[in-house]
Amino acid sequence: MHDIRKRFGATVALAGVSLQVKPGEVLALVGQNGAGKSTLMKVLSGAIRPDEGRMTLDGAAYTPRGPLDARRLGVAMIYQELALAPHLSVAENILLGMEKSAAGLLQWREMRRTAREALAELGHPDLDVERTVEGLSPATQQVVEIARALAVGCKVLVLDEPTSSLTRADVERLFAVIRTLRARGLAIVYISHFLEEVKAIADRFVVLRDGATVGSGDVATTSTGQIVELMVGKTVQDLYPRTARKAGDAVLSIRDLSGRVKPQNASLALHRGEVLGIAGLIGAGRTELLRAIFGLDVVRRGEVRVGHVQFSRRSPAQRWRRGLGMLSEDRKNEGLALTMSIADNLTLSDFSPFGHFGFIRPRSQQMAANMWADALQLKRRSVTQTVGELSGGNQQKVAIARLLHHDVDVLLLDEPTRGIDVGSKATIYRLIDELATGKHGKPRTVLMVSSYFPELLGVCDRIAVMSRGILGDARPVSTWTEHALMLEATGTVAESSAA
Repeated sequence: MHDIRKRFGATVALAGVSLQVKPGEVLALVGQNGAGKSTLMKVLSGAIRPDEGRMTLDGAAYTPRGPLDARRLGVAMIYQELALAPHLSVAENILLGMEKSAAGLLQWREMRRTAREALAELGHPDLDVERTVEGLSPATQQVVEIARALAVGCKVLVLDEPTSSLTRADVERLFAVIRTLRARGLAIVYISHFLEEVKAIADRFVVLRDGATVGSGDVATTSTGQIVELMVGKTVQDLYPRTARKAGDAVLSIRDLSGRVKPQNASLALHRGEVLGIAGLIGAGRTELLRAIFGLDVVRRGEVRVGHVQFSRRSPAQRWRRGLGMLSEDRKNEGLALTMSIADNLTLSDFSPFGHFGFIRPRSQQMAANMWADALQLKRRSVTQTVGELSGGNQQKVAIARLLHHDVDVLLLDEPTRGIDVGSKATIYRLIDELATGKHGKPRTVLMVSSYFPELLGVCDRIAVMSRGILGDARPVSTWTEHALMLEATGTVAESSAA
């Protein structure tokens, strides 16, 4: 890709970006949200046309008329949100848009054979090609997407945040597939916010910032800190700020809590001014624990208390009134109203300061929204623009700002940094520290679920591990390591003790 430029109205999305990737190479494309990565890859995959610049594939001019044409020419892009038809079979998905037919009739036997060959190349020869996709795990669905790319003769494969919904074991299996494809001579572009993944799987990296290339190099000879500096445009001295905190009285306690399926048993106490982390693998029951605490899911037995008040029924509204606020891991479907404005999303839970009898004073609402937007360094044109136009990191800031506007005492944060760039992560880590220490009013209490162990070790005061629906004891962060968290999350510690 040579000197690619693209504007959307007055916004410059790409300001002359050049990029090349060789056969048998994994190139990591990194940068903050809004840096231009997605736009550049949409140009490559034929989804949008550049205003200027040129592309070549195997030395020949490459000008795809659309994504399907790009696939036929050998360029396939697999997005973070998988593009599969869940009601169709594995074989039908792999050949979707490229079905084989003769005299107007689909050649099912030939299609199934092609699908099996593609899956065998990826180390999954036993996957039933007649099974519907909706019953497959996220990792297996991803394999089906990659098989679809191989089935049409892929030369360049783009993977956009491929591990965001995968367990660590699934990540390792995906890396094995990528290494297989690299050995076969595919050129692979790997987009990720997880720099440890970049270090583990990529050969080279290219950094975009504000629509321009600001750096590139060999992964093996470049430190993570150097890559971060290129991404944010400045030295990040401390990714995990931690000012002096002093834990106060217990503000939230749960005892012997269990839901319909998960959690099976959970007890803990959170104190004012404390950040407590819940570690564990996907499926361990961490999200279900937060939902049970907040009254979204049924509690089969056990108790939830805020201060001296025990909740006796399933009622999120009751929790709101007592100072609990929850940030869902599913921003898109549960956390935000994407078609509404920043101001409406931010103040949605409490319009009372801005009017009476159902009438809202827009100026007052926008002033309050701007105050929180400034405090959280929210990048926006105006608080009247829709939330759907913002990057993932800025959307997350809006969701957190709503909790602050509602003046919640206890913040239940479910995967608060999932799918956002390192610069936005640093802002959210700083905000969590400020909330616990009282910079935005009174000291708050934070209960934080995360699959990313380094951030739990970096921002939390205590960590408890959830495994198979059971929550272990919360211990000071100084007693944990990534290795120890993983052992307990996988149940290895308990099994070793029993042996």
